[in-house]
Amino acid sequence: MTEDKIEMIDIRVDTISQLFGTMDPFPFRERDLAKDADEYILSRARAIPARHALEILVHIPQAALDEKTPINLTEPFVKYFRFRAEALSRQLSELFAAGRLSLFIGLVVLLFCLLSGQALSALLPPGYFGDFIEEGLIIVGWVANWRPLEIFLYDWWPVAQQRSVYRRLAQAKVVLLGTPYLDASDDFIAKA
Repeated sequence: MTEDKIEMIDIRVDTISQLFGTMDPFPFRERDLAKDADEYILSRARAIPARHALEILVHIPQAALDEKTPINLTEPFVKYFRFRAEALSRQLSELFAAGRLSLFIGLVVLLFCLLSGQALSALLPPGYFGDFIEEGLIIVGWVANWRPLEIFLYDWWPVAQQRSVYRRLAQAKVVLLGTPYLDASDDFIAKA
């Protein structure tokens, strides 16, 4: 990531509390960002090249700023994005553990099918029926390895990419800007 190019993610809200989950009694010290805000920030960050640094600009009406408004929003955002990245790391570890177990089971099934196919082929008279049984068991053995191959070739990529975006967001600076008014633009406007 290069610091020479900083990409901005703009968020417009009526109050700071709209950024944080309503179920969280301590939103500025804890890690729960509102679902809509999280989805919006994540989608915008995905569109920004990984080599660019991120900065989140929170626009709030000047009238909504008061002495209870936290000046530094970076800390709660960083905690939330780090928590999400760590949760995705655990999910990735669990996925790989399931993949290893599936691979072990799949290889055992494949070995059993190969040996059973050869044994049955040797017991049956030569012909199409013996070949059919042997080939069928080989197919069953390879199908048993479908899921581990799917995990190790495809399933882990989206989780790793999302984790990478959350790690980038955890490094983002969050700036609170008081604006005289809010206009309805295509930027995220949190709903009350």
